Amino acid sequence: MGENAYFRNALANFTHEAANGGAIRHLADLGYSMRQIADRLDFPVPYEKLQNEVWEHLLGTGAILQGRPGCVREDKSVYVREYDRYGKTSFRRIVEPGEEDAICWQEQIVKRDEAFPAKKLYSMLRARQEENGIDNSYLSCDFGMLMQREPERYHAMLQALEEKQREYISGLPWGNKRFYHRLDSSMMNILMCLYTEALYQGECCFRKTKEVIIIT
Repeated sequence: MGENAYFRNALANFTHEAANGGAIRHLADLGYSMRQIADRLDFPVPYEKLQNEVWEHLLGTGAILQGRPGCVREDKSVYVREYDRYGKTSFRRIVEPGEEDAICWQEQIVKRDEAFPAKKLYSMLRARQEENGIDNSYLSCDFGMLMQREPERYHAMLQALEEKQREYISGLPWGNKRFYHRLDSSMMNILMCLYTEALYQGECCFRKTKEVIIIT
């Protein structure tokens, strides 16, 4: 990359960070969908760039994990404010390596039938969520795999969701593997919608109490 091209690229990154970077991360932390984030930015951002930036932020903050909690090293991202010699502000992303935290899980299987309605599952998960805290509660997500391998089932899952829920799930660039999303209130509601329609198979992990609830 030539000096001029490098300068233009650095300037574009600085301008983007100053105009949108903080807002994108803040809105992503609030659980906004790609469409909601894009609509609230002061300056337009290419959709793919927005997707990648939100995804990297969710991975960096641990809102999304690339494997079951305790089975992968969970790195954390921090953003450092810096000043150049002219006093201009920029932000630099630093990845702090996390520690491996191997967990011996206690597993419980839940089968979707009349004996285990959505209300009963919700009560169980809410109790675990309160005991462990949001930061230690995760839900497995196979949306990327299903989109590629079972598109009909994937679309059926989207149709079972409300519009904003559908926008959130379809807007994230899920890869062809299982990811784990923090089990916050929004993801709990998404899980309940899918479970009610018998469209969810996966697991909920609670790191503090070392429990996994496997939903079949």
